[in-house]
Amino acid sequence: MGQTRTRMERLLEDELGACCEADIEERVAELDELRAKTGDTVRRDSNLLGTLGNETRLQLVRYLDTADRELCVCELETLADVSESAVSHALSDLLEVGLVTREKRGKWRYYEATERASVMLAALEETRSGSERTDEADR
Repeated sequence: MGQTRTRMERLLEDELGACCEADIEERVAELDELRAKTGDTVRRDSNLLGTLGNETRLQLVRYLDTADRELCVCELETLADVSESAVSHALSDLLEVGLVTREKRGKWRYYEATERASVMLAALEETRSGSERTDEADR
């Protein structure tokens, strides 16, 4: 912390022209407040993005979003070309972070992408360059 404190002192001297202990304490308090405001959100977002960081899970949520209807696990298994247990596990992870909903009808479980999933996938699309969008559309 000593080196960080020294650097903070130099920063505040540059910003304020002079720096005293109260200036450092005030800035540290502001930073602590910033950490407190963002801590839970960062953890939740990290969990969400980590869930989407797996190819099978991302593939499944894209299928569900594109299908624009509920799909059964057996349909998703066919699409993803992985085992039923891998599909079920991936869907549980997606359900946990709020990217899919699940409805049980008799012995069948149906999944659907949530609005949050649709918004996230649309945001990803928006960040692609024009050539990436064209390349994917050609596939």
